[in-house]
Amino acid sequence: MTTKPFKVALRSDTAPALGLWLGLGEAVTAEICAGAGFDWVLIDSEHGPNDLRSVADQLRAVAADAVEPIVRPPSTDAVDIKRLLDIGVRTLLLPMVESGSAARDAVAATRYPPFGNRGVGSALARASRWNRDVDYLENSADGITLIAQIETPGAVANIGDIAGTAGIDAVFVGLSDLAATSGHLGQPLHPQVQEAFRFVVDECTRIGVPVGTLAGSDAVADFAIGLGCRFVAIGTDVAVLVRGCETLLERYRAPKATRGVEVSVY
Repeated sequence: MTTKPFKVALRSDTAPALGLWLGLGEAVTAEICAGAGFDWVLIDSEHGPNDLRSVADQLRAVAADAVEPIVRPPSTDAVDIKRLLDIGVRTLLLPMVESGSAARDAVAATRYPPFGNRGVGSALARASRWNRDVDYLENSADGITLIAQIETPGAVANIGDIAGTAGIDAVFVGLSDLAATSGHLGQPLHPQVQEAFRFVVDECTRIGVPVGTLAGSDAVADFAIGLGCRFVAIGTDVAVLVRGCETLLERYRAPKATRGVEVSVY
C-alpha cells in the first residue's frame, strides 16, 4: 500500500497514475497484478464477484506493494460504505453519483458523528487495528479518499455540484455507462460522449478536482490522458488473462517459422 493517501498523490504526482481493474475476485491474482508496478488497482464489488471477505483478502494480498487499492462498493448505501471502511479500505469509488445531494450523503457515510453518520465499530475494525490505533476515530477521515463516479447525462449536468462537494476528492467518468445512458451503447468515443467527457474534465479542472476513467482501448486511454485525466485504468485482470491465453495459443498453433522472438512462459 502507498504511504500517502491517494488524494494527496493525485495532486502531487506529475504523471498520470496508471491502474488495473480487478474483477476476478481472487487474492492471488490481485497480488500478482499489484507486483507489476501499477500505481493503483481497483477491486470491483459492483460488477465483480466480490464480498467483504474477498475484498479483505485482496487488501492483504496487495499490502506489500507500493500500490493504492481502490474499492468500488455495490452501491453508495451507508451500510456498504461502513463495512468496507471498517475492513481497511481507504479509497472508495462511489458508483452512480447523480447529484450534489447524493455526493453529500456518501461523504456523510464515511464520517463519524458529529460530521457524519458512520457507525462506530472500531473495536471490531481492521482499519483501526482493532482499537490499537488510539487516534483512529479522531483522524480516520484524513486518510479517506472519495471518488464520485459520473455515469449519466444527468450526473454530467450536475458535475459542478458533485465535484464541489466537500469530501469528494476526485471524479471518475464511467465511459461505458455514460455512452449507454446517452444512447450510444458500446461507443465510448462517440462524439457526444467525448463532448460530455471533455465538459466534466473542464469543470473539474476549474474547481480543482482530478478526473480519472477506465480505458477499454489504447484510443480511449490516449484520449483521456490527452484531456488531462490524472488517473487512468489501462486494463483489467480479466482482459489480461483472456488476451494472454488467446495470444499464447495462437502463437503455438501458428507455423514455427512465423512465431517470431522466443518468449518463455516461465
